[in-house]
Order: sequence, then C-alpha cells, then structure tokens
Amino acid sequence: MSVTDALMAFTFAAVLLTLTPGLDTALILRTATVEGTRKAIQAQLGINAGCLAWAAAVAFGLGALIAVSELAYNLLKWCGAGYLAWLGVQMLLKPRQQMGDVTLSSGSQNAFLRGFFGNLLNPKVGIFYVSFLPQFIPTGHSPVLWTFGLVLIHVVLGTLWSALLIGSTRKLSGILKQEGVVKWLDRTTGAVFLLFAAKLALSRRPG
Repeated sequence: MSVTDALMAFTFAAVLLTLTPGLDTALILRTATVEGTRKAIQAQLGINAGCLAWAAAVAFGLGALIAVSELAYNLLKWCGAGYLAWLGVQMLLKPRQQMGDVTLSSGSQNAFLRGFFGNLLNPKVGIFYVSFLPQFIPTGHSPVLWTFGLVLIHVVLGTLWSALLIGSTRKLSGILKQEGVVKWLDRTTGAVFLLFAAKLALSRRPG
C-alpha cells in the first residue's frame, strides 16, 4: 500500500467512524446545549487529548498489552464503566434547570476532564487503534510516527464534526435553553451514559 493509498483509505474509514453516533457525540451535544459553546470546545479538546494518549499507548506498547491481556483489559473496562455510570447517575438525579446551572459534583464540572477520561477509560478505543491502525501503515515506514499521524487525522475529523454539532445547537439555542428541555437533555444523556456503561461492562476482549 502506497502512502497516498494508505492516507486516503484511512481517512475514508475514519470519516465513517466519526459520523457513527457514540459516547463522544452524546457528550458534545449535551455539553454544547446545557453548558454552552466554550465548555463543549473544552470537552472536545479533552476527547482529542484522550485519543492522543491512546496513540502514545499504542505506539509504545501499552495498547498491545491491553489487546492481549484479559486482566489489563478488565481493569480498564471496569474503571471506564464505573466512571460513565457515575456521570449518568449524577445527570439523572441532578438534572440542571438552566444553562450554566452547575449541579453536578465538582469532579465532573471540568468539561475537558469529562471528555478526556471518557475516552481514556474506554479500552475499546485502544483495541480499535491496535487492530485498525496497523492496516494503514505502509511497509518500511515508522509505526510510531504513522500511529500518531493517523490518530491526528482522526482527531481533526472529530473536531470538525464536533464544530458542526456545536454550531447546530446555537441555532436552536432559544428552545434548548428552556428549563424543561435542559432537564430532559441531562436525563437523556445520563441514560445514554448508563447504557454505554452497561455495554462496556458486559463487553469482552476481542479474540
């Protein structure tokens, strides 16, 4: 596979991955709607940092360990599921009444950390990078440099998609600021987080 073919193939696959609804999309939409554009951008930066942390882990071997070790996978899996469940319960029990009304505990107020840990504590991201990225590294090229390069492409695509999501919420800001809508969004996102937590907790290491 040539360098051009590898980049084109990965970019196409990464676009499909980015557009597939998941935890990151739910987090960005909810944060943009309830906490505003600045917090949503912080959450996206946290998600990006999580992706880069996984890139480093995969490039230097930790991701490979998680891919082959049941214990390592399960430890990270349960930490991630517990974190998502905690966030979900907080949103269900303490929904905000208006944008900017902070009712979550202090540990979850930081949108950057929410995005970062939500990504970092999901071993499926590491498994995905370990199993997916090597297919697009041309023979004879540095695996470390290409791993970071491909993840950066994924990060850029995710940032563009998040910008589109954030922009769409601004157009509907009048409706989305209503107390009933804010509470509904918090509770809906909380339920989504709990579903992701359950799905992660019940997942098994591939292979």
